[in-house]
Amino acid sequence: MHEKEMKKTEQDSKAKKTEKFFKKNKIREFTKQVKQLHGDPHYVAMGMAIGVFISITPTMPFHTVIAVALAFIFRGSKAAAALGVWFCNPLTAPLFYWGSYKAGMFILGDSGSFNVNFESILELFRLGADVTMAMITGGVILGILPGISAYFLTKKIFLTIRSRKT
Repeated sequence: MHEKEMKKTEQDSKAKKTEKFFKKNKIREFTKQVKQLHGDPHYVAMGMAIGVFISITPTMPFHTVIAVALAFIFRGSKAAAALGVWFCNPLTAPLFYWGSYKAGMFILGDSGSFNVNFESILELFRLGADVTMAMITGGVILGILPGISAYFLTKKIFLTIRSRKT
């Protein structure tokens, strides 16, 4: 019995190390992609800000398309916008969408049923106009601060990176 427990502990330890490796590897890959972006710091930061802003809104699976279109309109980096939408991921999406719902309902003063388990904006539309409008309104409001923060953080990072290269 004791030997089985030791093997299980050993397996759990290996699984945790593997998980940490993959997380670090994903962060490294993301960092590598960001560093490879071209353009002046404002251009890249604008794209990243747009991507992060859109990632907060409940517009899945259209995040990338919307972010790239807005980056084109506002003259930001399309590649940075596409990377910025990854701020929303399977772990953060339920939190963002629940927050969008709550903020939207607070602003609009409506109440409606809400299920955080929907997978796309098309399913959101099926919940009804009240819930859809509340979530879109809340998502826009909640996306402003992270978008602005992403702009300044990205710009500072790129200014630092570019100053080191010269």
